[in-house]
Amino acid sequence: MKFIFRNIAKLGYKIGDYCTRKLEGEREKTVRRWFNDKGDETLRLNYPGLTPDSFVMDLGGYKGGWASDIYAKYNCTVWIFEPVKEFADAIRDRFSKNKKISVFEFGLGKADDKRIIYVDNDGTSFFRTSDKPIEATQKDISEFFREHTIRTVELMKINIEGGEYDVLDRLIETGLIREIKNVQVQFHDFVPNAEVRMRQIQEKLKSTHTLTYQYKFVWENWERQ
Repeated sequence: MKFIFRNIAKLGYKIGDYCTRKLEGEREKTVRRWFNDKGDETLRLNYPGLTPDSFVMDLGGYKGGWASDIYAKYNCTVWIFEPVKEFADAIRDRFSKNKKISVFEFGLGKADDKRIIYVDNDGTSFFRTSDKPIEATQKDISEFFREHTIRTVELMKINIEGGEYDVLDRLIETGLIREIKNVQVQFHDFVPNAEVRMRQIQEKLKSTHTLTYQYKFVWENWERQ
């Protein structure tokens, strides 16, 4: 499972390499279908409503690859949230001459706190361990919206290795989910009660958003009604 999420669901794995593993099962079939559909190149970037005036939030920046692609396609404003200093510094350097891309060196969650995050390349997480624990800052997403007077987010990408449940629960309970036109999220199955929590969130999202695509525990998108 860890192999699948770190190397495939994060979309840094090549199709040929994946196939040679001869993976089987429902999850692997879903991942295969994602690659066959070229989801990384199409579904994750195809948002016709985005314009140079659009505002996008990227939760889980890592190296800034997705932010770079979405900016290149639409010339929109992108705010990237990355709690690991070495990753955040690299992203800042990458976009140092681009005034439309901003980097925030903290994560967004359900409350303001400092927590141990376990650095493990694209598998870095607050919710599973590695041999490189560091302290990182997390801020309440609802307070962040208030402080920055955020009214409309055209697209929010969420890939934060287990933190997506708390973020979406907070957005839904505060009603801020209505301010987000598209929610692109990768759910992860290594947190407790992951499937139950995912289904509960999906049911709540149905009251404000419509599912536009879904590859279970890979990627899915919800568009505001």
